[in-house]
Amino acid sequence: MGLSAAEIIDSLPSLRVTVEAHGLLAKKSLGQNFLLDRNITDKIIRLSLEKQNKDSFAGDNIYEIGPGPGGLTRSILRQEPKKLTVIEMDDRCISIMEDLQARFKNRLEIINGDALTIDIKSRDEAPRHIISNLPYNVSVPLLTGWLKDIEHFESLTLMFQKEVAERIMAPINTKDYGRLSILSQLNCKIEKLMDLNPNCFTPAPKIWSSVLLFRPLENRPNAQELKKLEHLTTLAFSQRRKMVRQSLKSINGISEKLASLGIEETRRAEQISPQEYLKLASII
Repeated sequence: MGLSAAEIIDSLPSLRVTVEAHGLLAKKSLGQNFLLDRNITDKIIRLSLEKQNKDSFAGDNIYEIGPGPGGLTRSILRQEPKKLTVIEMDDRCISIMEDLQARFKNRLEIINGDALTIDIKSRDEAPRHIISNLPYNVSVPLLTGWLKDIEHFESLTLMFQKEVAERIMAPINTKDYGRLSILSQLNCKIEKLMDLNPNCFTPAPKIWSSVLLFRPLENRPNAQELKKLEHLTTLAFSQRRKMVRQSLKSINGISEKLASLGIEETRRAEQISPQEYLKLASII
């Protein structure tokens, strides 16, 4: 018998040795902050599995965006996925991934490209999961794209700047509540797995990070409702200090539509719940 995934990972040089061998310094232009502590990367994967009532990722297809030197990559591979596909723009990190690929063969696929341009949902059969320490500069556009395709994924385990995570999970009537909160909460059950101190990263960023688990809700907006929701919330939150009778005045018959749903037109954008936005989207 061959070695198990865990035995292969345990036989590798440490991440710090790997980073030094490849002369890998994080690039600010790529939003890179490397997570080199195996205890932390293993904990992220363990917490994600526990919340999903899974023992491992056996039989599942996993996608990781921006693997960097491969800390999270190693922790994912230890859980025996059917296949892990990593998507990386930095050629320096590709060479580290190729070293891993030599050990894991067809269980590790490498794509040298921009995740914003790649249609992940069409690549492998379900069940599919995305697990990533997201590049900070593209975390929101990546998430909003995946939310539109969320029915194709079993889970997303994603690390964000803490302030972005707070916007995603923000309750109604708070300063962080906005378009991202509404689109995320209408599509997914969202749970925080952990917060990470800046000192966990190399180099240390100035801000904390948070890891969130997204799982698709059974009752979600359809594609048409999502398109209307995006339009509606853009109008409302681009003038969030104004009453919705003003910010939504370009919508034909908005006063009557709000009244029919029992939404006072004197409310402001952050005073309307995700479900109320969805009901309004369904009648405009």
